[in-house]
Amino acid sequence: VQLQASGGGTVQAGGSLRLSCASSRRTFSRYTVGWFRQAPGKGREFVTAISWSDGNINYADSVKGRFTLSRVSAENTVYLQMNDLKPEDTAVYYCAATNQLRMVRASIVDYWGQGTLVTVSS
Repeated sequence: VQLQASGGGTVQAGGSLRLSCASSRRTFSRYTVGWFRQAPGKGREFVTAISWSDGNINYADSVKGRFTLSRVSAENTVYLQMNDLKPEDTAVYYCAATNQLRMVRASIVDYWGQGTLVTVSS
């Protein structure tokens, strides 16, 4: 599965960005798909993911209420709407996919997209 991430950029605190993760594979809907991020000098951390089996969406506590993940099966794409961005959201965001039902650890990710940089200025 090839994942193509896009949508990063620079925004001021309180602003919004939308990230996209697209796949050309028609069976994309059978993967749990989501996002991780890695800030400078830190490890890769879970942000959000949507399960392929029941559509359940998990969010990291740090982004709950601000980030919204959605999936458009017809487009083989997931979108991450990020609102009320904070400087601590600055990181490289990675799209990820797995055959597992849930995805909250980087260790179970089967496929990674290229990163897209999100910079939030104060």
